[in-house]
Amino acid sequence: MDFDLPPQHASFRDAVRELAQGVALPLAAEVDRDHRFPEEAVGAAAEAGLLGVLIPRVYGGMGLDALAFTLCIDELARACASTSVIVDVHTSVGSEPILLFGTEDQKQRWLPRLASGELLGAFALTEPAAGSDAASVQATARRNGDGYVLNGTKVFITNIGRAGLYIVFARTGPGERAAGVSAFLVPAESQGVRVGQVFKKMGLNGSPTGELVLEDVVIPIANRLGGEGEGFRVAMRALDSGRIGISGQALGIGQAAVEEATAVLKGRSREQGDEFTLADMATRLESARMLAYNAAWLCSSGLPFARQASMAKLHCTDTTMQVALDALQLVGEEGAISGSPFERHVRDAKALQIYEGSNQVQRIVIAREVMQI
Repeated sequence: MDFDLPPQHASFRDAVRELAQGVALPLAAEVDRDHRFPEEAVGAAAEAGLLGVLIPRVYGGMGLDALAFTLCIDELARACASTSVIVDVHTSVGSEPILLFGTEDQKQRWLPRLASGELLGAFALTEPAAGSDAASVQATARRNGDGYVLNGTKVFITNIGRAGLYIVFARTGPGERAAGVSAFLVPAESQGVRVGQVFKKMGLNGSPTGELVLEDVVIPIANRLGGEGEGFRVAMRALDSGRIGISGQALGIGQAAVEEATAVLKGRSREQGDEFTLADMATRLESARMLAYNAAWLCSSGLPFARQASMAKLHCTDTTMQVALDALQLVGEEGAISGSPFERHVRDAKALQIYEGSNQVQRIVIAREVMQI
């Protein structure tokens, strides 16, 4: 079994690393401190084609696979976690559902603009009373002639206020749980679409997260993504591959923590126990990398990958949370000072255990797969 990256993937990774280290890394501390959108890094990613990494060339993208996507997000997160989550959400749950479930007209209309970065994509599923239980969404889409009228509030939406296109999930069949949910492509400029509260978070501070409010938003039937009642399937498939991207985010944050802790330890006297801790950090991270790459390979190969994606998301994010804490502990007091990369890695890593399916939910998914329920 060959564990080496194919040459084209290795070259792509190196190109993304050069961009991330040259543009995103120098701004990472400022982006975090000032809670500001990393315009320069996202712009550079768009110019390099990274916002269309999964979109086929016929629609203006790079036409690469899930492994390339994972490498891309990994390298961006190693430099700036905020930049990585913006690109990740746009690329996976914000764009890929159109490729997988869209009509040819929808693909022609939206994918080139998403691939070029003209539009950022966002995924609007979560609601105040419907987080992990996605089948409980209460936003409504009432049929009205040749279209729908959408009402409701979505929360914890990444790229809020910056996205030009939201994939919104709303109830078209009352009382039908998952079978009553449909998906819609909602342009940000649509009348009745507005940004609610934008949240101040403990981490990923350059990535805007907040409320999307829909008030009598009229959407033509041509903007429904998939059939009526198929929205839950759209959402679950999007989240499956989205978890591979979150695994990439975790790998990048963890790698940065290991490298930065190593640099500090090399520059001072150290105890043997410090080296043991560093060895454990590197070993855990390498095992996580293998899980993430396996899930990405399965996805790229068109094979079932939902269980492996959940395993990767669970193990990578839990591993990186511990690696970030261990790195801070190794460095000591200077790592805990506000503005230190070590305390930033801890804050950024925590979010990965929570969003796009908390790690408790991942354990449910994995157990059901193992038990064949």
